Amino acid sequence: MKHQVMNPYLPLNTCIPDGEPHVFGERIYIYGSHDAEGGGEFCPLDYEVWSASVGDLSAWRCEGTIYSPKQDPMYGNPSKCLFAPDVVQGMDGRYYLYYAMSGGRFTEPIHVAVCDTPAGRYEYYGEVHYADGRVLDRGITFDPGLLRDDDGRIYLYYGWSLTAAKDRMEKLPPKGTPEYKAAMIQVQAMLFSKTEEQIRDQGGNIMGGFVCELDPSDMLTVISAVTPTVPGQLDAEGTGFEGHAFFEASSMRKINGKYYFIYSSELSHELCYAVGETPIGPFVFGGTIISNGDVGYQGRIHKNALAATGNNHGSLANVNGQWYIFYHRQTHNTTYSRQGCAEKVAILPDGSIPQVEITSCGLNGGPLHPEGTYPAPYACNLTNGKMIYIGVQGNQETPIPYITNQGEERYITGIDNGTLIGFKYFSFDGPTQLTLSLRGTWIGSIAVCADDVLLAQIPVSPTDDWTPVCAQIEAKGVHALNLRYTGEGSGDLLKIAFS
Repeated sequence: MKHQVMNPYLPLNTCIPDGEPHVFGERIYIYGSHDAEGGGEFCPLDYEVWSASVGDLSAWRCEGTIYSPKQDPMYGNPSKCLFAPDVVQGMDGRYYLYYAMSGGRFTEPIHVAVCDTPAGRYEYYGEVHYADGRVLDRGITFDPGLLRDDDGRIYLYYGWSLTAAKDRMEKLPPKGTPEYKAAMIQVQAMLFSKTEEQIRDQGGNIMGGFVCELDPSDMLTVISAVTPTVPGQLDAEGTGFEGHAFFEASSMRKINGKYYFIYSSELSHELCYAVGETPIGPFVFGGTIISNGDVGYQGRIHKNALAATGNNHGSLANVNGQWYIFYHRQTHNTTYSRQGCAEKVAILPDGSIPQVEITSCGLNGGPLHPEGTYPAPYACNLTNGKMIYIGVQGNQETPIPYITNQGEERYITGIDNGTLIGFKYFSFDGPTQLTLSLRGTWIGSIAVCADDVLLAQIPVSPTDDWTPVCAQIEAKGVHALNLRYTGEGSGDLLKIAFS
C-alpha cells in the first residue's frame, strides 16, 4: 500500500455503481454502470473501467471507455442506457461483456460485446438466444451475472422482482386463489410489457432470479433449461428467504467448492448471499453481507440507519487471499449519483459471511492516519436521525444531510440539529489539532468525539464563505471520529484536517 485509500475508492467525481470486481492476471477490474455526478437518471454514460494492481489497492487507474450504447443495434429504439454489466473470460481467451440496455421496460434481450483484453475497446457481438434463434425471454432479462466454472462451463444469472409490494398486494384477491393468479398475470403484463399469454406460458410469474447454461463455443446460445435461483418477494413464503427475497443484481462466486449467489434483496439497500452445492442450486439463504445504511449490522433497524439507504449492487472479490465486498452508496440526495465502495469480509470455516459495517477505510488495509486533509465526502456515517430510503423519485420531502458538489467543490450539506458525521476509523496517537472548514446559517456547536467520548466542543456561527474552526484533541488507539452538531440553522462541511 503506497498511500492511503478511502471509501469511495475512486475519485470523488467518479460514479461507477453496480461494481462487479474481477481479478484477471495481476490486476483487479471494476465493471459497473456509469452515473453522472449530480445526474438525474440511471447510467446515462458509457461503460468506463477502472483497475488496480492486486499488490496495491490504493492506486486505481482509469482504463477509459470500453463500450458505448451507440454500438448496440437497439440503441434509441427506445433503449439508451447501459445498465449493470458483468464480464467473463471465455475458453477462447477473449472477454465477454454481458449487459441489459433497457428503456425501463425490462423486456429486451441480454446483449453481449467482446474484446481481446479485459479493458480494451469492446465490440458488439450479439444477443443471448435459444438454439432456434429466439432471444432468451424467460423471466425478466435484467442485471446479468456470469460464472465460468472450473470445468469451463458458462452460467448466466439474471432476473428482477418487485420490492416493498406488500401494501399493494393487499388490494389483490386472496393469495393462492385463481382470481389472485389472474390478477398477478395482469399486473405483470402491465409492468413488464409482456402479453398475458407469455406470462402464463412461464407459470404465471416471471419475477425472481434465474440461471441457464451457455454454449462455451459461442457464449450466446442457451443449452439448458432456465432454472429459478432465489425467489422474489411474492414467492418467498416458506423458502427461508422471507424478508430477504430476490430483487435484482445477480452475481455468482465459487468459494471453497460451493456456489455463492450474491444479490440485492427486497430491502434493496442490502447485498445478501445464498449458497448452493451446484451452479444452478438449489440455494439456501446465507445472510446479509452489507447494507449501505448499516441496517441489520449488530441489530440496527432502518429508522436508525447511519446513512440514507438506496439500491445496492456489487459482489465479492478475492485479492491475495483477502475477500472484499464491493457495493455502492447514494449521493446528491438522489439515486442517480452512486459511488463505489468496498469493505473487507471474512469467510468463516463453516462457510458463513458475517455482515460487515460500512467504513471510510475499506481497501486501506487498516485505519486511516490522523494527518493531512480529508474531504468531507469520505464520511461513511451521515445521519440526522431521519434518514430515508431514496428511491427513483429522489427525496424532496424529508430534510436530510447529504453529499453534493458545486463545480469542483465536494462537501456535505444540510447539516442541522442532531446531525452526526462519522469517519471510521482513525488510528490516534496523542494530541493533534483538528480543523473543520465550514459555512452556513448555524448557531451552535459541534461536538468532536472519539467513538462516544467527547474530545472537544467547537462553537459555530453564521458565515457565507468557507471558514476554518479549530480544536485541540487527544486520543489513543483506533476510533471513529464523530462530529455532531447541536443548535439552530444548518450548514455545510467541506473538509477536515489534522496538524
